[in-house]
Amino acid sequence: MKKMAATYKGGVHPYDGKELSMDKPIKDLLPKGELVFPLMQHLGKPATPIVSKGDYILKGQKIGQADGVISANVISSVSGTVKAVEPRLTASGFEVLSVVIENDNEYKTVEGFGEKRDPSKLTKDEIRNIIKESGIVGLGGASFPTHIKLTPKDDNKIDYFIVNATECEPYLTNDYRLIIEEAEKVIGGLKIILSLFPNAKGIIAIEDNKPEAIKLLRKLTESESNIKVHALETKYPQGGERQVIYSTTGRKMNSSLLPADIGCLVNNVSTVVAIYMAVAESTPLLTRVTTVTGDAISEPQNFRVLNGTSMQEVIDAAGGFVTEPEKIICGGPMMGYAIYNLDVPVSKYTSGLLCLTTDENAYWEQTSCIHCGRCVDVCPANLVPQQMYKYSSRFDEEGFKKIDGLECIECGCCSYICPAKIRLTQSFRETKRSIQRYKSVNR
Repeated sequence: MKKMAATYKGGVHPYDGKELSMDKPIKDLLPKGELVFPLMQHLGKPATPIVSKGDYILKGQKIGQADGVISANVISSVSGTVKAVEPRLTASGFEVLSVVIENDNEYKTVEGFGEKRDPSKLTKDEIRNIIKESGIVGLGGASFPTHIKLTPKDDNKIDYFIVNATECEPYLTNDYRLIIEEAEKVIGGLKIILSLFPNAKGIIAIEDNKPEAIKLLRKLTESESNIKVHALETKYPQGGERQVIYSTTGRKMNSSLLPADIGCLVNNVSTVVAIYMAVAESTPLLTRVTTVTGDAISEPQNFRVLNGTSMQEVIDAAGGFVTEPEKIICGGPMMGYAIYNLDVPVSKYTSGLLCLTTDENAYWEQTSCIHCGRCVDVCPANLVPQQMYKYSSRFDEEGFKKIDGLECIECGCCSYICPAKIRLTQSFRETKRSIQRYKSVNR
């Protein structure tokens, strides 16, 4: 009998659309115009600009300095002249203070850029400082500064480091291509991370719809007694932090805990490769592997894009549109967000650009809840969304909290499955933000 893949209760199986781009090798894309570097590409405080208009900048040079405990450096991906330091529109829909650089197309680098380094000769503090200086953040979507995540209270209490290679979000294949083409760097990055935690075992978590990647990773780790590849059941949101921890270790956590509190740390596979590049090859975070896909795209592709590149240039490199899309999403369809302007830069969190000829959500007609319970069946956090909606729609924040509404991970499974097309996740997200804002103001 075939062994069942590890998983958790709940989740959904949306059309994944991965066949559009999963067999398309990563192409390097060089920008043509100016590059825009928002100083807010991470959770926490924005970086502080440390360059001025007219300054000449080298590739690999720090242009934004991390400000405060939770912040991250911003590094230039090109050489050229600073045109401006001013607010610019980003994919979030907000203007963010940004450094604008006119690319000279020479790509002159800072001293030492790309030099090979032996990680085994570095101390823990040196490794963590390299990661910090390189501006690395979580590339799975959270954008949390990585050097902070890799500095728990006690290194000895970390039992597992999990490489999240599930890529459960539909349509996106950038992580898959990274594994297929650069698996040695995935393993190398994991080994560097494990050197920080003396008691930790390495786990590479990947959904079982990626057999070629699983086979490759297992071949490369067959002599590594401290690293295991876990094939997980394919469903969304298998890659959620709580879900991937439970599926691989059996350990549970809630919103009051951090993964480190239960002896686990998790990073996306792209983040692990970025760590390898920074520590072993003296290359800070300058690029983002991005999937450009959807039925409105002429030639779905995976690109290695320099941070700061205009999204319009990326779309053009994929052959432009077959037909004008009704909806463009930055990221995937479940956790991404719609954008209305392509004159915005690719940044650290740009995992994909999904271009759809039809915006199905625009034609949804919301009706009354029929109490079918489907939202309960699919909720990976074991909540009761129909009850949560009762409180959130009434702005009853105390009631929402009493039924554990704050445990919602905002995955969108309930909205996806709801036959009444109630915008459940959006309502929960707003209620949670309102509660957090109130808590912040009244500290």
